Amino acid sequence: MADLSVRLSEIELKLRKLVSLKNQLVEYNGELVRQNEELQRKVEILHAENEELKDKLNKTTIVNALGNEKEIEESRQLIKTLVKEIDQCVAILNAEQ
Repeated sequence: MADLSVRLSEIELKLRKLVSLKNQLVEYNGELVRQNEELQRKVEILHAENEELKDKLNKTTIVNALGNEKEIEESRQLIKTLVKEIDQCVAILNAEQ
């Protein structure tokens, strides 16, 4: 009977250790879940910021491209004007000879 009582005490001690370990693991798991949720929120925020920056970059690229097209067109007009003036000067010189 004493042997049975000792074995029951050992089983009870092991059971208490297992319950204690289970409680620690549940607490640790809860902490990991909270950390995971926080990291997921950060990832979502970073994705949103990334999309905003992509939009800004695209808009900036488009604006720069349009600005360059305007500058190119203005340069072409200036060159045409200068060529016309040169042609007029050549015509005047030819007429004087």
